[in-house]
Amino acid sequence: MLLIAACALLTGATALFLLSSPSVSRAQERPATGEMLAPFSSAPLGAPPPPWRAVGLPARHHVPLTSMDVVALDGPAVLRLRTDRSYGTLSHALPAATRAGTLRWRWRLDQPLPDANLLRKDGDDAPLKVCALFDLPLDKIPFVERSLLRLARGVSGEYLPGATLCYVWDHSLPLGTALANVYSRRLRWLVLDAGPAQLGQWVAHRRDLQADFLRSFGAESDTVPPLLAIVVGADADNTGGTSLGYVGDLSLMKQ
Repeated sequence: MLLIAACALLTGATALFLLSSPSVSRAQERPATGEMLAPFSSAPLGAPPPPWRAVGLPARHHVPLTSMDVVALDGPAVLRLRTDRSYGTLSHALPAATRAGTLRWRWRLDQPLPDANLLRKDGDDAPLKVCALFDLPLDKIPFVERSLLRLARGVSGEYLPGATLCYVWDHSLPLGTALANVYSRRLRWLVLDAGPAQLGQWVAHRRDLQADFLRSFGAESDTVPPLLAIVVGADADNTGGTSLGYVGDLSLMKQ
């Protein structure tokens, strides 16, 4: 029964597969000590620069990969994310024992997903999301979820994180809404922007990852674990919709 449940977790489009990408060789990682994750602004137009790595759903799901490319827009180059009944994320692995600090970025949504509903599995899509993956120890995770995570790691062959916090641009939920993903409580959402008022405009954010982790997972751990990766993405595979958004450079600053 637990194996069935673990496999169910793995088929949730925005549950665990968006987290299955921090397996970049440590020798190839860009150090985080310069406060900047690999920038899009100085990269050639086209494919995202390494060590950003595109991750989609397994081929057996027959879900196309979200279009993710670097384009020129309003000055510096930025990442463009276009969904069409698709799923995709970009993951930037971090050096071992990277401490959670302040994450800064700007994003812009031009075409939302009006049918998205993070309260339902058939609406579990996001036109823009920025996620922090934490290496929460298994002994901090409730027993049933811990068992499912162990099995999911075995099934996927990936070191799935114990806790993931995703900031999202949603269409209908109130600003500041915090909730668990409908597929797995190992992922928590925090709505930073919502509704049509700021469509087509750049919006900047600065988040204290330690404070946000404790807000979301403080009932499980009163200490903040190291980061595994930073992930950006967009998906519309559950709603069958289309969306268009952009993300500028992300900076990970020391606390």
